[in-house]
Amino acid sequence: MKPRSSNQTNHALTLVEVLVVIAILAVVAALLLPALAAAKRKHSHIGCVNNLQEIGLACRVWEGDKGDKYPMGISVTNGGSMELVLTGNVLTTFLVMSNELSTPRILHCPEDTQHIKTNSFAMLASSNISYFINIDAAEAYPQMLLSGDDNFAINGVPVKSGLLELSTNTPISWTAKRHKFVGNLAIADGSVQQVTQSGLRSALVATNRLAIP
Repeated sequence: MKPRSSNQTNHALTLVEVLVVIAILAVVAALLLPALAAAKRKHSHIGCVNNLQEIGLACRVWEGDKGDKYPMGISVTNGGSMELVLTGNVLTTFLVMSNELSTPRILHCPEDTQHIKTNSFAMLASSNISYFINIDAAEAYPQMLLSGDDNFAINGVPVKSGLLELSTNTPISWTAKRHKFVGNLAIADGSVQQVTQSGLRSALVATNRLAIP
């Protein structure tokens, strides 16, 4: 028996056709990449806002159990962080609230490349924290700053870890390292605001001392 023959023939792509396909894929990629990058930035911004909302909630739960005082207003001997935070030590303030914070991961901004995330309170260090603490925050003043992104610059020079004392004329600004010259601020009333450079200066008018990780 003779094998069956087929009238069909196989056609390979020509070089021109391959180049056309590659060109089309390149165009599609060029159109999609900016949209994907924008979506990633939006997701990171939302993650930062959620972190600060959880930090604010933890602070309110903690002070509700401690006579309406935040850790910064209670001495170390009584379970607070007063003496240490006055030196710019942010770490102790978050450690004394470890029971109220769901995880140390919320202390790290998704867009912060200078600090690293950790999953363990036992291993928590200042290098894992992206957010400042306002030493002067008080439950009696719900419109005061409580916490927020720590990527500040003064006269264009990024601030260092420790105590940052400000006056009304301090030329403070956001750096571009996180949210492109804007930043997130947690207010003592539980809200979180994204503010520009001018909004930052307005928000800090009544705030003089920040502990920077």
